[in-house]
Amino acid sequence: MTKILIIGAGHAGGSVAAFLRQYGHEGPIVLVGEEEAPPYQRPPLSKAWLKGEADLEALLLRPLSFYAEQNIDFRPSTVAVSVDPEAKTVAFHDGTSEAYDVLVLATGSTARKLPVPGGDHPDLLELRTLKDAERLKAVLGPGKRLAVVGGGYVGLEAAASARALGAEAVVIERAPRVLARVASETLSAFFMAQHRARGVEIITGTEVVAVAHDGVTLADGSTVQADAVLVGVGALACDGLARSAGLRCDDGVVVDDQARTSDPAIFAVGDMTRRPIPVHGGVSHRLESVPNALEQAKQAAAAIVGRPGPAPEVPWFWSDQYDFKLQIAGLPFDADRQVVRGDPSAGGFAVFHLNGDRVVCVEAVNAPPEFMAGKQLIGKATPVDVAKLADQAVSMKAVGV
Repeated sequence: MTKILIIGAGHAGGSVAAFLRQYGHEGPIVLVGEEEAPPYQRPPLSKAWLKGEADLEALLLRPLSFYAEQNIDFRPSTVAVSVDPEAKTVAFHDGTSEAYDVLVLATGSTARKLPVPGGDHPDLLELRTLKDAERLKAVLGPGKRLAVVGGGYVGLEAAASARALGAEAVVIERAPRVLARVASETLSAFFMAQHRARGVEIITGTEVVAVAHDGVTLADGSTVQADAVLVGVGALACDGLARSAGLRCDDGVVVDDQARTSDPAIFAVGDMTRRPIPVHGGVSHRLESVPNALEQAKQAAAAIVGRPGPAPEVPWFWSDQYDFKLQIAGLPFDADRQVVRGDPSAGGFAVFHLNGDRVVCVEAVNAPPEFMAGKQLIGKATPVDVAKLADQAVSMKAVGV
């Protein structure tokens, strides 16, 4: 029977194993993870976990007993070091190896290091794993100060959680605004205002030139002192195993719409992949999100067992900061204008990115109807009446042409 070896026990890898059993695969499944914990949700690490609102049991995708019940050989604390695609084996850190008929790579991504003096200091904090979150939680609280290098979603969520725990927080971003790489100016301005209103210091347009465990040095020579420094300047695909196997890589492992790599016996899923996005014309892109991990897990499991693949999905993402829920659908590729629906000062609004009369992306803050309708408009490529789209008095159901 076909033996499937999955390297990486995160959201993507754990989901592949579960979907394989759900789709009827009866052969051996080996699920290998570097961490001690079975597959768990990572988004709460910067929010509920930091604030003490969730325990490990709440984070687990499935209870540990699930893997034994489904005859999935789960091997925690195991590091894969190389892949031999000709022999169809994977070597591990302890000198052992495992054969496979089908290999699934789900090794995720790793935090990008700051390329400055001190950027590799072991006391600098990241936020990718449970251990990272525990280290961060231990230094937060009243009287503490957290410096966050990088004004992306993880950094802002961590700053919000720090304030909820009574700690001071300062965010340092080299771009002119936070979220500059991933959000519209309207959204950036909104979240900058909300963080500052809650006591977060935000410094933009400033390079960090050196870093230590107790502060950072800025380009103008000034320093920001802190009890802890969290670095959140993006993530790199963990594609070392793929490269050792000779797979095609380009800022991630290149896969098709079945999550298959350039080797027909090897699949790759999750943050580590560069994949085609059908609703955006098949453009190849690397997505870092739970919905993407789940979609690719379904694609790979379906292809492995020989069943039809799932229908293409619209990429979507979310972020929780204070009492604001941000939901984003689509990507603003080729957008030539934006329409704001609602009033940002009222705390609930949406920014629609359009190409001509078609929505390609929506950013919705405390606006579930706009998010859901926008996601459908993107998926169906439905033309919209722009005047109606901008008018909150008009139902989202009536904005289509």
